[in-house]
Amino acid sequence: MISNNKTNRTAEKNMDRIMELLFKLRFYGMLETYRNDCRTTFSDGMTNDEFLKWLLESEYDYRYNVSIERLIRSANFRYKAYMEKIDYTIKRNLDRNQLERLASLDFIRDGQNIFITGSSRTGKSYIASAIGYEACKNGIKALYSNASKLM
Repeated sequence: MISNNKTNRTAEKNMDRIMELLFKLRFYGMLETYRNDCRTTFSDGMTNDEFLKWLLESEYDYRYNVSIERLIRSANFRYKAYMEKIDYTIKRNLDRNQLERLASLDFIRDGQNIFITGSSRTGKSYIASAIGYEACKNGIKALYSNASKLM
């Protein structure tokens, strides 16, 4: 029994040290995964390579998500808008095909700009925000602005 307790204490110290190093190295994704799932993962019988791959993927996912969140925050969108939530049933003369083409972001890859015009209360700001959100989700920097801010 004594050696088992000593083994447990050593394992706990090692885990604490690993978490400390992950924090100091700013591997926050790995840290969260290690902290939350480490005990169950070892019992799942992962190999060392699988375990390392799992930790690295969690770090990659964490950094990717943080970068997307940063892009969205810095874009200063007026609305939290999504292309799939645009309502085409309301009479606003929206061209679904054109909006889907804009959502593909090909105009950005082609170096083109878009200018959204229309009557008030037709959803121009929402559509602009939705296209910007799509861009940010694809790792493309966007900035929301309206005509009054540009003048």
